[in-house]
Amino acid sequence: MTTATHEETLGFQTEVKQLLHLMIHSLYSNREIFLRELISNGADACDKLRYAALDNDALYEGDSELRIEIDHDAEAGTVTVRDNGIGMSRDEVIENLGTIARSGTAEFLTQLSGEQQKDARLIGQFGVGFYSGFIVADEIIVRTRKAGSDRAEGVEWHSKGEGEFTVADIEREVHGTEIVLHLKEDAREFADDFRLKSLVRKYSDHIEVPVRMPKVETARDEDGNEIEGSETTTWETVNEATALWVRPKGEISDDEYKAFYKHVAHDFNDPLTWSHNKVEGKLEYTSLLYVPGRAPFDLYERDGARGVKLYVQRVFIMDDAEQFLPLYLRFIKGVLDTRDLSLNVSRELLQQDPKVDKIKSALTKRALDMLKKLSKDKEAYQAFWNTFGSVLKEGPAEDFANREKIAGLLRFSSTHTDSTTQNQSLADYVSRMKEGQEKLYYIVADGFNAAKSSPHLEIFRKKGIEVLLLHDRIDEWLMSHLTEFEGKRFVDVAKGELDLGDVEDEEEKKAQEETAKAKEELVKRVKEALGDEVQEVKVTHRLTDSPACVVLPEHEMGFQMRRIMEAAGQKMPEVKPILELNPEHALVARLEGVEGEGFEDLARILLDQAIIAEGGHLDDPAAYVKRLNALLSA
Repeated sequence: MTTATHEETLGFQTEVKQLLHLMIHSLYSNREIFLRELISNGADACDKLRYAALDNDALYEGDSELRIEIDHDAEAGTVTVRDNGIGMSRDEVIENLGTIARSGTAEFLTQLSGEQQKDARLIGQFGVGFYSGFIVADEIIVRTRKAGSDRAEGVEWHSKGEGEFTVADIEREVHGTEIVLHLKEDAREFADDFRLKSLVRKYSDHIEVPVRMPKVETARDEDGNEIEGSETTTWETVNEATALWVRPKGEISDDEYKAFYKHVAHDFNDPLTWSHNKVEGKLEYTSLLYVPGRAPFDLYERDGARGVKLYVQRVFIMDDAEQFLPLYLRFIKGVLDTRDLSLNVSRELLQQDPKVDKIKSALTKRALDMLKKLSKDKEAYQAFWNTFGSVLKEGPAEDFANREKIAGLLRFSSTHTDSTTQNQSLADYVSRMKEGQEKLYYIVADGFNAAKSSPHLEIFRKKGIEVLLLHDRIDEWLMSHLTEFEGKRFVDVAKGELDLGDVEDEEEKKAQEETAKAKEELVKRVKEALGDEVQEVKVTHRLTDSPACVVLPEHEMGFQMRRIMEAAGQKMPEVKPILELNPEHALVARLEGVEGEGFEDLARILLDQAIIAEGGHLDDPAAYVKRLNALLSA
């Protein structure tokens, strides 16, 4: 037995302690996931060694046949998973197995719902797969040595999952990692040959690295009886061990595609859809792209993991090759295998290689086509949109070339349904446009109810003209880059002059001009009363029920975007609104008959109410309440 030296006992980070407690005491559904996670970790270690050995094949140490081996001892109640991959140094063992490291453990803990089935599915997606071993084991021992290091630099890590772990230096002949699980009494079912083989075929059949298990064969005599003492043990590969993406599409079943996705994305849910494509010609590559059914925890983190797994002629290069898809498609998972990039490719080289841009352009179109095809299934696409819609809305700003394609994939709330569910496409809107309508109308607000109830919609509801109700934080920014669709211009109903085009007849337009002329004196008095609080005062025909509304100049930044910028610490220049009055409203008629101080108070009340209706904030709410109380008690 190897003697351990330089032994020290260390405590887990707080979050890992909590996680281990949950693993051991709570997450009992889906217990078999531990094997898939440990095999995936072993496959990653083998991929990393294969890549590192491109520059230095001495790292193989004479053993270039990369593999994962699973052994078990039913009597002792142990399962051992070993690989001859890259291995770990002492510092890497402490960092990867003892601290939160890059595992996302803290975020994982915030996502837990208390439902065992749901919680177990989060494992792996957060990079905490190693810890899943504690679901079935009450003690785990890890022995490892970094490839290329001295045999005296082996490391043994040991823990019972009770808040601390022990690390010691050992001598280890071989590189790679060996994980020994001492199974709990109620988990001894996993120390069974048939059970382990079925789990490997269920979860890891598609992994390119061969997964081997011992097979005992016994010689038989002429009568077919086993000869005692003739047992020999050989290693049998129990998975297909072929790269799924290089196989012809016609030979791959849906279940195999789904299983491979779960390996790539560390997800227990099935993908919504996928696209497998082989390109030959000037550029040669194979891509297998997936649309997940659920969002990763770091979807909105700038430094979150994203991108496809990159292989060059089936040699693993990097895990998250983000250069091949734009940021707004960061939810796409999958594999890219190409022969057109050099094997010694690095992140720096990738960014400078013109072939990368060509592949990126092709994969982007492939991904958008995949989403377009998915959109034909309304239920499936709605599930996608509810999860990733706000990310896809980043597209028009980032990808001008595909702006029209992205626009066709967008979904919005609208006055057609008055539902908070974003399920109306721009093509749907265009198909319902009124005769004579040439523009696409929308309104932006902080929330759905604020948008739906905005005074700006009154004339549109009266005329039966549909308006898109935009209530996501990103919407105003989106519309600043999405200016038209199918040749029709977008118009914000809360900005600039209202022009309904041919929807209004000449008689209506003439009547509006006459009303504006008749109210010139009132408009002048209101402007004098409000002074520099407003840019302009005018009568409007956009209102039917409200006495007044505030409008911004056509090219001015909207109220919602201003509030977001200010909340981020950006100092914004002051913008004075345009106050528009409804000449048919009783309050405006009353205003016309008031003189002196009462006129100024009522004018200010109308302005303040219009700002509140727009979702804005008053500089002096107490003054508004005082004026309103005086009006009510008069």
